[in-house]
Amino acid sequence: MKGLMFNVNDKEAAKRIPPGQLLTQRFPVLHYGPVPKFDEKSWLFRVWGEVEAPLKMSWAEFSSLPRSKVKMDLHCVTTWSKLDTEWEGVSLNTLLELGLVKPKPEARFVIQHAEYGFTVNLPLAVVRQDNFLLATHYDGKPLSPEHGYPLRGVCGAIPGRLELKDVYLWKGAKWLRGLELSAADRPGFWERVGYHNEADIWLEQRRE
Repeated sequence: MKGLMFNVNDKEAAKRIPPGQLLTQRFPVLHYGPVPKFDEKSWLFRVWGEVEAPLKMSWAEFSSLPRSKVKMDLHCVTTWSKLDTEWEGVSLNTLLELGLVKPKPEARFVIQHAEYGFTVNLPLAVVRQDNFLLATHYDGKPLSPEHGYPLRGVCGAIPGRLELKDVYLWKGAKWLRGLELSAADRPGFWERVGYHNEADIWLEQRRE
């Protein structure tokens, strides 16, 4: 595959590459549909569903939230992996700690809602992990439009954090507009066309 490389002499890096993956130094752009235009005046981030009260935030309000930095390895279901990527954004735990989001006891899943009606599903416990971020920045700069500007869900693997569930990159939605907390799981766009609901990278859960 053009542009992909794997250094088999680096034993530590090799341990971080899941089965069936190839290492790349690029950041491939993959998505379904066109890149949406961002309109700051109309953009809203919402959280609703199994929460004590719905949340709506403008881009200015969301941008003022405390941000976290996370370094993660990315693993795409199309078989490329990119190590040591640096992200910055807002964690769901920050929204909880600030009291902006208060899940009801029955909330167990999070449905990410993005532009064009695109959805992605994950357990609430996974979205609350350190390796999931509502990302605004990549490599020290605001996200580019093709990588999800102004906001995307990003999930990766943090080396050495064996207690975390690691899932393929498709489980984070580009051009994110809101989170729906739900008592029941609901397959997202790719899951409805045959992708594996769990998406564990180490078990190669690519398709059902």
